[in-house]
Amino acid sequence: MFKRQLFQSTKRFVSTTTSASSSQKSSLLSKMVTAGVAFSGLTAATLLYSDSTYSKAMTAAEHGLHAPQFDWPHNGPFNTFDHASIRRGYQVYREVCAACHSLDRVAWRNLVDVSHTTDEVKEMAAQFEYDDEPDDQGNPRKRPGKLSDYIPGPYPNEEAARAANQGALPPDLSLIVKARHGGPDYVFSLLTGYPDEPPEGVTLPAGTNYNPYFPGGAIAMGRVLFDDLVEYEDGTPATTSQMAKDVTTFLHWAAEPELDERKKYGLKAIIILSSLYLLSVWVKKFKWSAIKTRKIVFNPPNTPKRR
Repeated sequence: MFKRQLFQSTKRFVSTTTSASSSQKSSLLSKMVTAGVAFSGLTAATLLYSDSTYSKAMTAAEHGLHAPQFDWPHNGPFNTFDHASIRRGYQVYREVCAACHSLDRVAWRNLVDVSHTTDEVKEMAAQFEYDDEPDDQGNPRKRPGKLSDYIPGPYPNEEAARAANQGALPPDLSLIVKARHGGPDYVFSLLTGYPDEPPEGVTLPAGTNYNPYFPGGAIAMGRVLFDDLVEYEDGTPATTSQMAKDVTTFLHWAAEPELDERKKYGLKAIIILSSLYLLSVWVKKFKWSAIKTRKIVFNPPNTPKRR
């Protein structure tokens, strides 16, 4: 079909250019044939790599079920983190998640004035021991934690972590919200998405659990959040969804601790730049109004007429 149309259009074009030279005709004809071949190749590539082809090659289970979008309190441009939720989320992390997952990029001092007071953070840090300078004989020493220390992980190295989890490596949670597609929506959906039984026909490898939001569906981590698993200090009911929401908020803050400051400075920048823009518009009109409305008239000198 395409070749027939190309031939007819070429024939019409050649018939209407009988006055042109033969070299020009052949050059134009070769260009049109080249364009036709390129268009055919593009059409074939589009059909080969279309979405329908990919949808047959990959299923939703291979990618994981897409997490729904939740209305987080800190999503808006003028909204900030719920710091009470961050405090509760740290409690969930410490009592539940810290048994397997590390938080290597968060120091104790980062919690000060965010979720805890300085005295509270000092007390929490002092509960852990860190390597200190050796004594005069070169023997290693331990010391209580300080605000400048980073939150310790549950395992000393990767090999120990794999050995304790049947070969699976629990990921560090410092940047997990930024490292996963869907961000906090994915983390919340993953924590609350464990069904009681896997769907019919699904076969899981040994030592794995089914979660539709995890790519492939088989995840080494089992369900860890259950109702009333922790006891919140402020009396908030510790339902599964509440704990998942709180720990996700805490992990989002851990990945983006500058979020509140960035929004604040962004709002200031918008106000200042908008004011400067309006001021520049006024100055431009004030300075150029006289020039733009000026009228230049040329009056030639009066010269006596010649007789």
